Amino acid sequence: MNKTSTIAIACGVAAGVALLGKGRPATCSTKQTHIDTARTFNRSSALLALSVLADSAMEHYRGSFDNPAMYTPLIVSVASLIAGMHGGRDVEPERHPVRNSVYVSAALAGVAGTGFHLYNITKRPGRLSWHNFFYAAPVGAPMALLLSGALGAVAERLRDEPAHEPRLFGMPAGQALALLTSAGIIGTVGEVALLHFRGAFQNPAMYAPVVVPPVAAALLLQTALGAPQPRWFTRLWLRMTTALGFIGVGFHARGIARNRGGWRNWSQNLFNGPPLPAPPSFSALALAGLAALRLRETER
Repeated sequence: MNKTSTIAIACGVAAGVALLGKGRPATCSTKQTHIDTARTFNRSSALLALSVLADSAMEHYRGSFDNPAMYTPLIVSVASLIAGMHGGRDVEPERHPVRNSVYVSAALAGVAGTGFHLYNITKRPGRLSWHNFFYAAPVGAPMALLLSGALGAVAERLRDEPAHEPRLFGMPAGQALALLTSAGIIGTVGEVALLHFRGAFQNPAMYAPVVVPPVAAALLLQTALGAPQPRWFTRLWLRMTTALGFIGVGFHARGIARNRGGWRNWSQNLFNGPPLPAPPSFSALALAGLAALRLRETER
């Protein structure tokens, strides 16, 4: 492992550790817990938006922005990133109408993007074939923008009447959000498994993102379906999943460095190597899982 890769992995670990501390409630009051949880969802939404922004900018640039609609995820993810950063610092106990509108737009853009990517796959020879799933527009990528918008919208919903127990989809909010986050993690694992299978799992570390996050998803499912109670092991595993996302950036940086010319030839190797912005998606969803767990533990 060269010096650049070592520094990247170390920075990933440090960033993960820094974000892990945000999963703890600042106070035991119900109102403050809901506001703190909303801020965590804002941060999670921002991190997902950043991942989408960097990834879509690279991939759509590779596609020469052949369709004007390819600019949409860049514009929407920038707006969602700004909204998430603003919401992460906002301690006001009420929904912010501008942020909420941005989040809803991001979710709708994610749905539309999924449709465009499916169309891109089905119009190719072979249609729904493994080759097209490997090399055509990634069908799961726009879903990250949908999740960014959904998590942000949830954050704004939690700010309404924070002194009361919120409900989503007819369920206690913590239960509903644990289910949502669990599903988001499973969807992300599916996308990663497909790409790592394409890479023949040539590095044993490539198994980590298809082994660790599914356990986190299962633990969140157990949290949603079980009785509200402290779950220290689930919290520990979610923190490990958060760290895994940042460590993955280091491994992807190492993969880029191993290409001919390394980082000196970054303009080519960033496109040929493993996608640098992808791993933090796990960190964002694990942070959302920690927030859902915090809510679920306080529900009656």
